[in-house]
Amino acid sequence: MDVDQGIVDLLGVLAYGELSAFDRMSEDARAAPTLAGRAALSAMAAAEMGHYARIERFLAERGARIEDAMRPFIGHFDTWHASTAPRSWLESLVKAYVGDGLAADLYREIADWLNEPERTLVLDVLADTGHSAFAEREVQAAIEHDRTVRDRLALWGRRLLGEALTQAQYVVAERDQLTELIVTGTGDLAGIAALFRRLQQQHGKRMAALGLG
Repeated sequence: MDVDQGIVDLLGVLAYGELSAFDRMSEDARAAPTLAGRAALSAMAAAEMGHYARIERFLAERGARIEDAMRPFIGHFDTWHASTAPRSWLESLVKAYVGDGLAADLYREIADWLNEPERTLVLDVLADTGHSAFAEREVQAAIEHDRTVRDRLALWGRRLLGEALTQAQYVVAERDQLTELIVTGTGDLAGIAALFRRLQQQHGKRMAALGLG
């Protein structure tokens, strides 16, 4: 296998994130209150599988199996989803927006430290499928219709941030090669702390974009 284990870990967690996003968006599509919303989310789910397929091809060409790359991260993703089960259509939109956005911010930071072709692959896989703009429109419209929705969703967003950061730290701490990749990129433990602060700042911007800042 002519690819570093830290890169395999990174692509494994990315791939399982894409697979999980497909599952979640497919479920959300069935719960959408309108046919337009159902169609939009179904198209986004299909795009996530396209990203997954790109990672699978990249790994296969280098002698790695995507199933093996994903396996170490299944427990953390499943724990995150179990602990943050949405109770409504709007909560599911905010969860995807916050969770996917936070993960994308982290992976983009890491991509800056990678060589080609890994850097381009990661950035391409992180391309927005349109879900962010869709979530912003839906949540903003719901808030305009009922102002009481805002406070509930704002609390939900803060809880999601805490759970997501906790799981991200567990993932990094348990995978030595992935930890080494991040430490090398940030420089030291202070650099890692600064990285997580930037993630929280980006979260604040996203919540503001939803109208929940």
